[in-house]
Amino acid sequence: MTKTLKKDDIIEAISGLTVLELADLVKNLEEKFGVSASMPMAMAAAAPQGAGEAQAEVKTTFDLELTEVGANKIQAIKVLREVTSLGLKEAKDLVEAAPKVFKEGASKEEAENIKNKFNEVGAKITLK
Repeated sequence: MTKTLKKDDIIEAISGLTVLELADLVKNLEEKFGVSASMPMAMAAAAPQGAGEAQAEVKTTFDLELTEVGANKIQAIKVLREVTSLGLKEAKDLVEAAPKVFKEGASKEEAENIKNKFNEVGAKITLK
C-alpha cells in the first residue's frame, strides 16, 4: 500500500532542504511537468495595461544573477558568502553553476554595492 502524502507533509519535507537542493527540486519538477516556475511572473509582467495606466514603472527591487565568475573563483565564493547566508559548499556549488540568481528582491543601493564587490574580484553580476 502506497502512503499518500498530504500537502503539509510535503511542505515540511521541503522546509528542510538547502537553497541548492530546493533549486534542483524546482528544476526537476519543471522538467518532469514541462512547465516553468517563472512563467506566472513573466505573464503578469507582460499583461497589458489600460490606457489610463500607461505610466512607466520605476523598478525598486532587483534580482542579482552571477553571470561570470572570472579567474578568481575563490574570491567570488568569499564575496558570495559575505553577501548571502550560504555555507561554503552551497556558495561553491552556486559559483560553479553560474549563471545563477543568488539574491532576489534587493534594493537598488544594496544591489549596486553587491555588484561592486563582485566587480572588484573580477566576477560579473547582472541586475534583473
